Amino acid sequence: MKNFSVKTIVATGIGAALFFVLGRFVAIPSGVPNTNISIQYGLLAFIAAVYGPVAGLLSGLIGHFLIDFSYGWGVWWSWVIASSFFGCAIGFLTRKYTLEDGEFSKHDAVGFNVGQAVAHLLAWVLVAPVLDIVMYAEPANKVFLQGLVSAGINILATGIVGTLLLFAYAAAKPKKGSLKKEK
Repeated sequence: MKNFSVKTIVATGIGAALFFVLGRFVAIPSGVPNTNISIQYGLLAFIAAVYGPVAGLLSGLIGHFLIDFSYGWGVWWSWVIASSFFGCAIGFLTRKYTLEDGEFSKHDAVGFNVGQAVAHLLAWVLVAPVLDIVMYAEPANKVFLQGLVSAGINILATGIVGTLLLFAYAAAKPKKGSLKKEK
């Protein structure tokens, strides 16, 4: 299991900063109120897969907090918690991958995408709407619609961006046993 090291702390800071920039400045309105097409979840999945659940949780928490705070409407904690849940879940689901050894197969990509779809569905169709209702007394039909739209958009964005980042990262790493010592 990837531990909480200096490398993880640095990755968390970079992940949160990139999550913020992508979420704040590259968000495309979806047509559903307060719901955007966002590519930051692909990046969050990548950070969580490479550096573990702690980096995923904290990158999602800090990054989403900064997005909400920067808009000036206040922090929408139910969605901040859902983002951090997603990052943590992906960190746990991808523990078995050997990305550092330059390995990420098509089979791994399928498993990653099934896992990220389930994590998004849990985050956006369960965690965020239920917390919206409990914390903010939001109407159920509104928040479940937002959650379903967000889950669908995020699954697609993570499937594209996250998968490409993981393949690129693994390809950039030397394969285990591929380096030979010169005599």
